[in-house]
Amino acid sequence: MFDRGSRHLFWPRLRRNPLTLAGGMVVMVLILVSLLDAWIRPYDYRDQNLREVLLPPSPEHLMGTDSLGRDVFSRMIRGTHISLMVGFVAVGIATIVGIFLGSISGYYGGWVDRLIMRFVDVMLSFPSFFLILAVIALLEPSIWNIMVVIGLTSWMSVARLVRAEFLSLRERDYVVAAKALGSGDMRVIFMHILPNAMAPVVVSFVLGVAAAILLESALSFLGIGVQPPEPSWGNILTEGKDNITFAWWLSLFPGLAILVTVLGYNLLGEGFRDAMDPRLRQ
Repeated sequence: MFDRGSRHLFWPRLRRNPLTLAGGMVVMVLILVSLLDAWIRPYDYRDQNLREVLLPPSPEHLMGTDSLGRDVFSRMIRGTHISLMVGFVAVGIATIVGIFLGSISGYYGGWVDRLIMRFVDVMLSFPSFFLILAVIALLEPSIWNIMVVIGLTSWMSVARLVRAEFLSLRERDYVVAAKALGSGDMRVIFMHILPNAMAPVVVSFVLGVAAAILLESALSFLGIGVQPPEPSWGNILTEGKDNITFAWWLSLFPGLAILVTVLGYNLLGEGFRDAMDPRLRQ
């Protein structure tokens, strides 16, 4: 549980970890680029110029051009916005579903708990990537379908985390007191227990954004994720694969972007986990 003592030590402990600070800086830069993408792109990411096809990096085109003469730097910036939007929305959906089902399961226990946990086990028995592939194959590929499908197939770990926290918190004195004062079940769940069970959920959210971005890039690389002309790091990589022998920049820059982004979120998430763990209190 993320109690008052842990909250008091959270920021000092977080600042002592240089890797966490590095991850936080990466995440902040990515969010700023995503929010300001329309103002910092030197060109429209959809503009084609067939006289400037597959140009290498230069002062005019910092990351070169693609096979349609589009500026790769502008498309990478727009891809940052798309990737972060997919990550945050998809993980937001997964977190909401996981919190609701985990809370109900952990609070009521009994047959409710068994029913929800067996459903979680069934969902976990399917390989997530192939389950998403199957669902996307039945739907029209679009960014909104991608976000919803990733969210609705990624909530199980959040549900388990929240359930475990509720099982340890539901008999605490403040919960018993709230019930004695006449608070209803929903008020006890969402006003008294859930705020004290959010520490692992925050960590799961941060790490989940990295996983969702990686998954979206893989789907776009396969051609069933974000659809052209909308850029994604994954579909830029696909074009790089087709021209890898003479247009190395089309593979290098989106690959580095995915690597740095996933690494940044993972470092930040691990730092949050260490800072929120009361067993590490000094």
